[in-house]
This record gives sequence, C-alpha cells and structure tokens, in this order.
Amino acid sequence: MKQSGIRILGIETSCDETAVAVVEDGNIIRSNLVASQIEIHRRFGGVVPEVASRRHIEVIASLTEEALKEAGLPRQEIDAVAVANSPGLIGALLVGVSFAKAYAYGLNKPLIGVNHMEAHIYANFLTENKPIFPAVCLVVSGGHTSLLYMERHREFEMMGETRDDAAGEAFDKVARFLGLGYPGGPAVQNAAALASPGKYHLPRVYLDRNDFEFSFSGLKTAAMNLWNKLQRSGEDAEVNYLAAEFQEALVEVLVEKSINAARQKNVKQILLAGGVAANARLRERITAEASANNIQIHIPALELCTDNAAMVACAGYYQYLDGDFAGLDLNAFPQSGLLVKKACG
Repeated sequence: MKQSGIRILGIETSCDETAVAVVEDGNIIRSNLVASQIEIHRRFGGVVPEVASRRHIEVIASLTEEALKEAGLPRQEIDAVAVANSPGLIGALLVGVSFAKAYAYGLNKPLIGVNHMEAHIYANFLTENKPIFPAVCLVVSGGHTSLLYMERHREFEMMGETRDDAAGEAFDKVARFLGLGYPGGPAVQNAAALASPGKYHLPRVYLDRNDFEFSFSGLKTAAMNLWNKLQRSGEDAEVNYLAAEFQEALVEVLVEKSINAARQKNVKQILLAGGVAANARLRERITAEASANNIQIHIPALELCTDNAAMVACAGYYQYLDGDFAGLDLNAFPQSGLLVKKACG
C-alpha cells in the first residue's frame, strides 16, 4: 500500500454544514471548504433536518469539484474517499455517504467510513506538532460530551460522558430561551463577554462526584428557572451576567473533570475536540489549568473545531494506513458506539 503522498478526499454532511477537503499524508491541508447553512436555519432557531438534507444535495457535487480544484488535483489522483457516516442526522448523513460511494466507485478508489466524533479528535493531528500518546480527549459538541483515554491511534477507552444534554445542546437551548440568537454557543459567548460571572449563581453539576460523567440538563433548567424568577419578581435581571454565569458553570465542570482524568491516567497531554472547543472561555481556562498542572493542551484551530471535512480526511488517513476500507454497502447511522474501540477497564 502507498505510504507517502497519500491524498484523502474527505466529505462531511453529518448536520448542517456541507464540507469537502483534500488532506495529504494526514496533516497537509490542500483544501478545506465548507458551505454553511447557518443563515438558512437561523429563522427556525435550530437545524431543520429535511432542509439540511436538501441543501447538501444541492451543493455537494460542485463543492467537491471546487475542493479538488483548490487542491490542484485531478480527481483521479486522490487515493481514497473518506466520509462521515455516523453519528448525525440520518438524512444528512445519507447524502454524503451516497455521494461518496458513487464517487469512490466511479474512480475505483477505496471508500472509508469515518465516525464523526473520532474525526473531531483527529483535528488535533492536522499540524506538524502532533499529539503524543497516551492522551486524554475531551470531546464537546452539540450532541456529545465525552472524556476518553487514547492509548494509541484508533484505540479509545470511554472514561465518562453526558447523561443527558451535551454541552453544545445546553448552550443552544439557553441561548434560545434568553433570546440571544443562533447558533447558541457563539451567542452566549458574545453576551458573556459583556459581563462577568458571579452576579448570579448556578450549580456546577456533577463536580462533586468522583467520576467523569457529565450532566447539563440541570444546569440548563437552573438558568431558565433563575431567569423566570428574576422576571417575575421584578429584580434586576441582566441577561449578559446570566450568560456569563452559565458559561462559567459549564466550562468549570468541563475543565476540572478533564484535568482530573489526565491525573488519574497519568498522562501529560489533553486533546480538546468538537464545536464547543471553539469557545474562548473554555480554551482560556483549560489552557491555564493544564499549564498549572504541567499538562500540555492541544486545541485545533478555530476553523477545525466546528464541522469540517479536513478532520474527516485526517481520520480517514489513519484508517487507510490500516487498510480499514468500507464496501459499497456502507450505511449511515444516526447513533453510533464506534468511537469506543476498547472498553473501560
């Protein structure tokens, strides 16, 4: 099997972003294009699955040709096609999977099915200064919040995960409730930047537990209930201060549990991954706490935190090296446990 100059075409359609990229040798980004649907879904206050799927269909072919053109490659010179096939919105995933299967078949190239959340972790490897093993990975997105121990490439141990709302989901719901706008993460961050935490108090859920589980449903509800109470009582209700307290309460739990996980596993590196990894306060606090504990922190560039295809191509590269290819019967799965390759303990 070819071992250098490996060019992977990555395709990502798990939610509301159509993304196509070409990555060479696992870390050289030749192109990385994203057709965003934020403005389309903004009026609904969230992603409408059917609308997202239809938009993927409209743009995926032209975006692929544009990505190849930007990479300076004729389509015949790619070595494999990697596509996110789980988890995500089933209709959206099926658009990418169907297109990738047809593209790989037409070019007689290998097809690679990639777990979307695993791809988020591999965004950390899209750099010359690659992480070293073992490491602890904090994956925080709209649908997932997990702490994993990564012993080597493509081998994970689940240490803990959310029992209800994911961090990104909590951001979205609180932002919508407070009328801050969409998408929720940036909206809360922008409001929080105009105030500081501490004026109000919200719980640090599960921080008193000696495990690595998360729960953000209670925090979300506490924020909503506090806002309703302030409104009813006529007290001084300042939305920016509530946003700052909510963000701080959520970030504090994420950071402390990540540091504790790294200590327990005696690792010197933490990898941050997922859309919520773009949050400025999370990046600031986890960097400071990691430094204070002599732990290195790897955080992808902002454009590689949110959904993109370069991370899919990067994860696909390591599957290519293992010869882990999919058949043309590759399917899409809205939920998937494929991220965990090794059971805890």
